[in-house]
Amino acid sequence: MPTCTALIVAAGRGSRFGGPLPKQYALLGTQPVLRHTLAALRVVPGIDQLRVVIAAGDEGHYQVAAEGYDLPPPILGGPSRQLSVLNGLEALASEAPDLVAIHDAARPFVRAADIAACLEAVTAHGVDGAVLGIPLADTLKRVTSSNAISETVRRDNLWRAQTPQIFRFEPLLRAHRDAAALGATEATALTDDAAVAERAGLKVVMVAGSGDNTKITTAEDLQRATTMETRTAFGFDVHGFTSGAAVMLGGVSIPHIQALGGHSDADVGLHALTDAILGTIGAGDIGLHFPPSDPQWRGVSSDRFLKHALGLLAERGGRVIHLDLTLICEAPRIGPHREAMVDSIARIAGIGRNRVSVKATTTEGLGFTGRREGIAAQAVATVEVPRS
Repeated sequence: MPTCTALIVAAGRGSRFGGPLPKQYALLGTQPVLRHTLAALRVVPGIDQLRVVIAAGDEGHYQVAAEGYDLPPPILGGPSRQLSVLNGLEALASEAPDLVAIHDAARPFVRAADIAACLEAVTAHGVDGAVLGIPLADTLKRVTSSNAISETVRRDNLWRAQTPQIFRFEPLLRAHRDAAALGATEATALTDDAAVAERAGLKVVMVAGSGDNTKITTAEDLQRATTMETRTAFGFDVHGFTSGAAVMLGGVSIPHIQALGGHSDADVGLHALTDAILGTIGAGDIGLHFPPSDPQWRGVSSDRFLKHALGLLAERGGRVIHLDLTLICEAPRIGPHREAMVDSIARIAGIGRNRVSVKATTTEGLGFTGRREGIAAQAVATVEVPRS
């Protein structure tokens, strides 16, 4: 499997954006735009590490945006986008990953599936690079300096380029070095990495992306992106008892005369919460992302599943408003462990305790839970996501 580093370009000043902060550090919801972008890329299979190129003087803003992500130190950019990318590539030269994915920090809504398709295009089809984009749908007009329409431009085979743009590392590094040697005026005309690659004669293909993958350029773009809608979804899970001396519930180990058997550590509470989060964004269920037949998930901590679902939510620019978990069992008693579960779930989700509810009930001796054969859990997740 080829190695791939995502190089996130966050060194721009965003003159069209205005405001006290560059757009990559402005708040989208409750978090900086850059943090949403990091969340979107860190969950993509095939991307091994993230590196960020920032402007000198932005270190404090960067630390806030990247807090908790345990990333390598940021790379300082240059006076132009092309030189910032070159600085990033040079910083990776000693590692020489097979592939590099160049992505704009101000594109926080990119889809993992689209990035995977872009990676596939490079690795499977023998090309030097692949670029996400969408075909032009609007009619194009060329105008004079006085804004008079001079002609209609055919839009056949015209696409709007997006990022990430994924390339084989060594050819792109050589192409950027050559572009930098042109001088500032000519290099400025190379407005993306595909243009740099084209100039070097590299073979680059276009991969169909999504209209969701918009770039935040102006304050109006950010305002549109932060127009949120509330969504609610339900999760349900069941696990039966097996031999053991404790059960995992809500990320807390509770002593008991039996354990729960099944997928991973069989934390029925976190599984139900994971399904609820996935439901808010139409991302299937836990089995789709972590098949129980796959031995790599045997015995693993279920907080990994919930964190994955939360990462997908963040990738779409969403945030958790409230999580409500109900555990259904005759035993063990949930009350003595309720507060620990609230703390655990709040920590995993990165939200306040006041946004987590854990309740318990019985079925009055009826059904499989009444016969003490297992535990059921139901969960409701309330989130906000950008209005589509």
